Amino acid sequence: MTLTLGHFLTLGAMLFALSVIGIFLNRKNLIVLLMAIELMLLAVNTNFIAFSHYLGDLKGQIFVFFILTVAAAEAAIGLAILVVLFRNRTNINVDELDSLKG
Repeated sequence: MTLTLGHFLTLGAMLFALSVIGIFLNRKNLIVLLMAIELMLLAVNTNFIAFSHYLGDLKGQIFVFFILTVAAAEAAIGLAILVVLFRNRTNINVDELDSLKG
């Protein structure tokens, strides 16, 4: 059995749907929200790589490297902000962080 473009697009769609469900079901824990956003980026990257391989063009795979770099920086900065919030408030629930509004 060979894997076709449809298999990879189905996998990407399932990962994307799982991340959207994770965002809507869990709106209290910031760490889970960050993981769902990262899963969403990985689903999009899977589609980029699948189309790049299918079309025989390396531009999609190069674009994935840029997306992964930005995602890694976003995760590092997001986790650093979470650590600071946890140290100051001893809680990282989204409902209790509404006092940060300006």
